[in-house]
Amino acid sequence: MNKLYTTPTNPVTKDLVCFSHLRWNFVYQRPQHLLSRFAKHFRVFFVEEPISHDKSNNLQVALSEENVWIIVPYLNNQLSEIEKINAQKDLLNKLFRNMQIDSYLFWYYTPMALSISDHFDPELIVYDCMDELSAFKFAPPELKLREVEMFLKADLIFTGGHSLYEVKKSKHSNIHAFPSSIEKEHFSLARQISVDPSDQYHIPHPRIGFFGVIDERMNIDLVAKIAEQKPEWHFVMIGPVVKIDPESLPRPNNIHYLGGKTYSELPAYLSGWDIAIIPFALNESTQFISPTKTPEYLSAGKPVISTSITDVVNPYGINKLVSIADTPEEFITCIQSELSQADKSKWLEEVDAFLADNSWDNTWKKMLHHIIATYNEKHITNQKTKEQAYV
Repeated sequence: MNKLYTTPTNPVTKDLVCFSHLRWNFVYQRPQHLLSRFAKHFRVFFVEEPISHDKSNNLQVALSEENVWIIVPYLNNQLSEIEKINAQKDLLNKLFRNMQIDSYLFWYYTPMALSISDHFDPELIVYDCMDELSAFKFAPPELKLREVEMFLKADLIFTGGHSLYEVKKSKHSNIHAFPSSIEKEHFSLARQISVDPSDQYHIPHPRIGFFGVIDERMNIDLVAKIAEQKPEWHFVMIGPVVKIDPESLPRPNNIHYLGGKTYSELPAYLSGWDIAIIPFALNESTQFISPTKTPEYLSAGKPVISTSITDVVNPYGINKLVSIADTPEEFITCIQSELSQADKSKWLEEVDAFLADNSWDNTWKKMLHHIIATYNEKHITNQKTKEQAYV
C-alpha cells in the first residue's frame, strides 16, 4: 500500500476514496488529472453514481490505466430511494472489507454522496468544489442543503476557480482556490502536428473549433447566428451532447459535430483549427465556472475567443491573451481580427510566459501541501486533547 508522508520521518499509510457525480471514462478533466497524480502515492478508489438495471445489486470494480480503482454500483431498478441509499452503503461496506480499506481520506466532488458515506470515519475530508452544481440542469433540489452539510463536515475545501472561491470563502475557515490547470506537454503537441484526423480533414478553412461537453451551458444559438452570417467559416464542435436534445442543435452546412474524442486525440484536432472558441451562455450554470479548455487552447497556440465568463475575463481577458465577445457581431469582429494577423509570435511569447508555472503537477503538489498541513493539524490537536484527558 502507498503512503502519505505526514512528516518526513513518520510515514502513515492512507487510501483516498473519492465520490464523484462524473464518470471516470466520460470526459478527461479535473478529477482525472488530480486523482491520477494521487494514484502514484495512494490507493485511489473512484466511486461513481449508481446505474440502474433489472438484476440484483452489485459493485463493478475495475483498475484504470491510471492505476485508479473505478467503483460503479449497479442497483436494481425497483428499489425505493431509501433502499438505494442503504444498498450503496452495504456495497461500500463490502468494498472496504474486501479491499482492506481501513486508513483513508475522503475526497468529494458531490455533496449528494454524503448520504451513502456518512457512516464511515475518514481521517480527513476534502471537498473539491469544482462547480456550483446546484445551478446545473437536473440538479437534485436537496443539493444546496447537502452542501451546507458538506461545509460543516469537511476539513479542507478547494474551489475550481476564483469566482467560486469568492462566494464560498466565508463558509469555511480552510478553503483555497485552485483554478483548472494544463498539461502543457500534451496540448503543445498541437503546434507540431500537421496531419488532420480523417473526420476533420475534409472541413474547409477557416476553422473555428470547440471541444468540451455540449450541454445547457453552451450558447449554441450564438454559434448558429455567427455561422449563418459567415457561411464561409466552418465550426468544428467536438464533445458529447448531454442534457439537451441532439435534434435541437442547429445543423447548417458549416457547423460540424464530430462527437466525443479521447483526451489523447484532442491535440490532433486542435492543430487543424485557426481559432478556438468558448461560446458559453451567461447564466447561473456558468456564473462560477473556470473552463479548463482556456489554458488548453492557449497551450496549443490557438487564439481564443470567449464569452465574458468571469474566470476567463480575469485573468485571461485582462491580460489580453483571450478576446472577449458576447454577441454574434462581436465574435465576428474578433474572428476577423485574428484571421488577419499573420504574425502571432509576440502573443505566443506572452501566452507561454503566462502559462509557465501553470500545470496539473504544480496544482496537485500545492493541494497535497494543504492536505498534509490540515491532516497534521487535525491529528496533532486530537492527540493533545487525548493527552490532556489523562492529565
